[in-house]
Amino acid sequence: MRIIGGLYRGKKLLSPRSANIRPTADQAREAVFNILYSKLSRPWNELILADIFTGSGAFALEGISRGICRAVMVDIDLTDAARNVALFPAEKGKIRLLKADASRLPAAPEPFDIIFLDAPYNKGLSEKALSSLLAQSWLKDDSLVVVELAREEELLLPGGLEIIDERAYGITRFLFVRQQSR
Repeated sequence: MRIIGGLYRGKKLLSPRSANIRPTADQAREAVFNILYSKLSRPWNELILADIFTGSGAFALEGISRGICRAVMVDIDLTDAARNVALFPAEKGKIRLLKADASRLPAAPEPFDIIFLDAPYNKGLSEKALSSLLAQSWLKDDSLVVVELAREEELLLPGGLEIIDERAYGITRFLFVRQQSR
């Protein structure tokens, strides 16, 4: 596991110590970031990212490497994320760790431009987390939410959200979701 692009390209990350953490494959993460580049209109250094079910923190750290302004990593257990954040001492001021249950998030510390949601597969947690994101004001009007699922996993979007793109890589599927226009 490593950073794919940006300032820290090639930097190795520590593998998760828990078998319950399934990091997004490097190639899939690179593809997702390429898609994000095409869908976001503002410069990366103006964007704020939330990595929900962060696990190892690889997605948020990839964002930091590519110039994201700030990142918040959210998980019930932040042990693996904290180990990887420690590998980036120069970025300490840009990264916040937030211990929280994604299905019962606290009020947003600030609304986010990009939210990456990588719940454990096939447990119905993505729907609960999306509802919590909406209820707790984690989304800006133009936010983009990337939901990682198992390839055949169903997702019932909460009202007010719509899928604008979908991609599959191996056993994984990514949905790119926005709030519906009002």
